[in-house]
Amino acid sequence: MTKVIDFQTDPSKYRHWRVEYQGDVANLVMDVDENGGLFDGYLLKLNSYDLGVDIELADIVQRMRFEHPEVKVVVMKSGKDKVFCAGANIRMLGGAEHAHKVNFCKFTNETRNTFEAAEADSGQKYIAAVKGSCAGGGYELALACNHIMLTDDSSSAVALPEVPLLAVLPGTGGLTRVTDKRKMRRDLADVFCAMEEGVRGKRAQEWRLVDEVIANSKFDATVAERAAEFAAAMPSKATRGITLGPIQRQIEADAIHYSLVDVALDRAGRKVVITLHGPDAPTPDSIEAVQALGDQSYLLRLAREFDDAILHLRNNEKDLGLWVLRTQGDSAMVQAEEQILLDNSGHWLANEILQYWKRVLKRVDVTSRSLVALVEHGSCFAGVLAELLWSVDRSYMMEDEFEGDNRQLASIVLSPSNFGTYPMGNDLTRLETRFWGQDGQAEALRAHIGEKIEAAQADELGLVTYIFDDIDWEDEIRIFMEERASFSPDAMTGMEANLRFAGPETMETRIFGRLTAWQNWIFQRPNAVGPDGALQRYGTGVRGEYNMQRV
Repeated sequence: MTKVIDFQTDPSKYRHWRVEYQGDVANLVMDVDENGGLFDGYLLKLNSYDLGVDIELADIVQRMRFEHPEVKVVVMKSGKDKVFCAGANIRMLGGAEHAHKVNFCKFTNETRNTFEAAEADSGQKYIAAVKGSCAGGGYELALACNHIMLTDDSSSAVALPEVPLLAVLPGTGGLTRVTDKRKMRRDLADVFCAMEEGVRGKRAQEWRLVDEVIANSKFDATVAERAAEFAAAMPSKATRGITLGPIQRQIEADAIHYSLVDVALDRAGRKVVITLHGPDAPTPDSIEAVQALGDQSYLLRLAREFDDAILHLRNNEKDLGLWVLRTQGDSAMVQAEEQILLDNSGHWLANEILQYWKRVLKRVDVTSRSLVALVEHGSCFAGVLAELLWSVDRSYMMEDEFEGDNRQLASIVLSPSNFGTYPMGNDLTRLETRFWGQDGQAEALRAHIGEKIEAAQADELGLVTYIFDDIDWEDEIRIFMEERASFSPDAMTGMEANLRFAGPETMETRIFGRLTAWQNWIFQRPNAVGPDGALQRYGTGVRGEYNMQRV
């Protein structure tokens, strides 16, 4: 698959979903166009999905937060008869290259985490109204909702049949959510995940797989009633959102340009240099002024552009294994832009922009690339942008003046946001993760909020990995980059993913750190993807041929 994958879309382009807005309740209807696959060679039958279907879903979830803040309850349902969703399309998985399968699973995980967190972050509760077969990734869509309702009839069931049918795992967090989120007994989960036919009716409720089972004749009315109840119990919300327009982007052979983000592609060096720029307009004087700017307000525009760049690079530039993160701009202006949001965190739009940055930074955390930050003269690693320094694997900072460089001396500026606004998947701040086990060290950094911390002090405080002066900077950076690009990408991915999440394990770290690692391995095994493996033989009536050696 060499097609360039574009993660930008809008409601006028949707082929697989439709949204019916009814005041504070929205009906999100999955009605997949079977001829609308992202690639050729398969039909998206039975509401099965590929990456294109999920790109639309991610766009809907994002727009729901910004364009329709009045929505309190989202009811996810099917537009097909007798099927809720058959999960990820098997023909697509069988024909996809390994990297696409893994990236697909990662993006679907991120999308489900986003609407799963919408109740806590944005006051939008998702209900899954399950009629018909709900299997594999279809049940994982439901699992990520905050409440699952199942109709009680002869054909409606929930299932995670990947292990017996496909020799792979429920790769969108299904294994973890049935135990960690729904608190299903481990032995019953073992039975459930080994069943092809799934579980229906009252047993599904008794096993904690769903929250309610309702007679088919009363199902639609009860779903509407429950949505209204949930909406009435939610706090009042804003009634007018902002429009998310197209992201301005220019793609060239060796570069991608946005209004605030520049991406330089060095294919010979197997690296990417991503530069995030500071504000290009005066700072608004109020949250009302930020709302008047809409999607052109600085931190929202930067988040959208950076997010798009991450997704583009992950899926379309897989050989470029080293990402170099830079900033350039006025630190004080970055601080001022963020401070307006922090001072008005109770305002719906300020909250949504801060929550969006939390999600973008988490996307950085789980990106399978070597990440390095360069704190150069003229940089603006302040507040939210400083978070990138503790997302990366290493950071280098310029010390003292450089000959011929008239930019402001390199500095780092901490803000209150660095102490809890953007938690990682382990529920710790990045500073707490950085100084895990060093009692009080992260908290002690509060004393330096607002200071311009230059190289020697940054080194002393442990905020960067290395500092170098004019004599050593160029050679040290070059040696590091050449060395990093020469290592095995498989070993790098394994090492980095293990080192990035210190501290306690959560459902989220289990999904990304454990489940996706196992799925990555299984997707390469002949029992699943070989010519006689289960993915290739699915639908033929012949079961996969397995090498039965346990390793």
